[in-house]
Order: sequence, then structure tokens, then C-alpha cells
Amino acid sequence: MARYTGPKTKIARRFGEPIFGADKILAKRNFPPGQHGNNKRRKTSEYGQMLAEKQKAKYTYGVLERQFRNLFDAAARKNGITGVLLLQGLESRLDNVVFRLGIAPTRAAARQLVSHKHIVLNGKVVNIASCAVKPGDVVGVREKSKSLEVIENSLAGFNHSKYPWLEWDESAKAGKFMHVPAREDIPENIKEQLIVELYSKN
Repeated sequence: MARYTGPKTKIARRFGEPIFGADKILAKRNFPPGQHGNNKRRKTSEYGQMLAEKQKAKYTYGVLERQFRNLFDAAARKNGITGVLLLQGLESRLDNVVFRLGIAPTRAAARQLVSHKHIVLNGKVVNIASCAVKPGDVVGVREKSKSLEVIENSLAGFNHSKYPWLEWDESAKAGKFMHVPAREDIPENIKEQLIVELYSKN
């Protein structure tokens, strides 16, 4: 499946946030790229703000439009706050859970580990990054992959207490998805209500 492989700093500067992780250039140039990027008088329309919020969420979680729309539609069919349910759906993706467990340093790296069959879900190898993880499921590293340098480096000193909905077992190199995270526990700076309003206009 196609993925964004262009300059990540340019995207981060567009949103003014390090959505792909720490970014040294963003600290120096915290304004959009391009010749008009540093124009402080430039205003974004209401629709532009809603569209930007959706784009930010898509880039943050590494999801393309069709997958994102499917997650939104699934959230809209459930009882509850659609925007929060959308974020919870994104957080429940296998690649995101691998990232949150510290097994991979970025979501892109987590997606690669999954696609290369280094990750197991409930003891079985799964290579579908978009697979939905459910409460009670256990996500871990395949036995013969536990010594991979990228995994060892990522896990070194990782603070697993940051995400209270996950329980890490160091000896097994696996984590349990205890429950769907509450909105206040999800650290991403995303205004999900703007995304709901955007789709409601379509």
C-alpha cells in the first residue's frame, strides 16, 4: 500500500508540531514551509482548519484516506462520541500498539516490523499493520526476532508507564492491551471534533 515517503520535516512544519517525533529543524523554523510560510497575517479558513486537522491525524498515525474514512464510518455507527471513538480506533491498530509498547521507535518502524513478520498477536504471527487489537489481546515480539538491534535499542530505557492501557512483560517481550484508552490518556494533540465537523459537511 502507498505510504507518504517524502520529507517529514516539511509536513511537521506545516502543522507546527513534531508529529513524526523529535525534529531539530522544527525548533528553528516553527512556521510552514514555502516563501509565504512565515507570513503571520496569513489566516486559515474554518474549512482549512478542519481539513488540516484531518491531515494531521492521518500523517500522525500513518493512515491513508480510505482507511481513515473507514475508521470514521465505523466510529460514527457506534454509540458514543464519534471523534473520541475515531482516535480510539486509530490507537487500537496493531502498528500503533507496537509503537506504544516501545518495540519500535516510530509508527513507520512499527509498521515495517509487522509487515516483515517480527510481531505476534496472541502467539500468532500477524503481518497486517491495520489489524485491530482488542482488550485482552497480547502483542509481542516473535521469538527469533527478540535480538533485533532496532527492537533492543527502542526498548532500552523505554517508560512503559506512560500508557496506562498497556501492560508490559519484559521477560516475554510482550504487552497486554488492557482496555481501550480514554481520551485524556491519548497524548496526541488532535482536535478530533474538527474532523467530525469536516466529514459532516461532505
